[in-house]
Amino acid sequence: MEALASARIPVGVLVAPVIPGLTDHEMPGILEACAKAGAVAAGYVPLRLPYGLAPLFEEWLGIHAPLQKEKVLHRVREIRGGAMNDPNFSSRMQGEGAYAEHLRKMFDVASRKFGLDRPRPGLSAAAFRRPGEQMGLF
Repeated sequence: MEALASARIPVGVLVAPVIPGLTDHEMPGILEACAKAGAVAAGYVPLRLPYGLAPLFEEWLGIHAPLQKEKVLHRVREIRGGAMNDPNFSSRMQGEGAYAEHLRKMFDVASRKFGLDRPRPGLSAAAFRRPGEQMGLF
């Protein structure tokens, strides 16, 4: 990140997955470290557990964080409408409800504090060059 930023390449960071009740408290520290390393923008995504990931994650919690397991699972269900995953396009990347709002506020405050709440830099296609004719398959 520092090497890219020092080369004047705009750097952004995505804090993901944020595990409610397990890693969410680390978000401000991660954002601070990224800002110090030269990041100019940030985003976050709370934990999503699509398809068969929920049972694997529950097993992992039981082994690596048994004392927090029920708290974490409760918070994941809280931001996912009672389920372990929310496939709805409008809510799946941020979650819904009181705890999702808490995560959003924590992210917003830390982003402002460390200057990561600015608009993302625009992209340029000025250096793009169309490659030669694509080869055919046959």
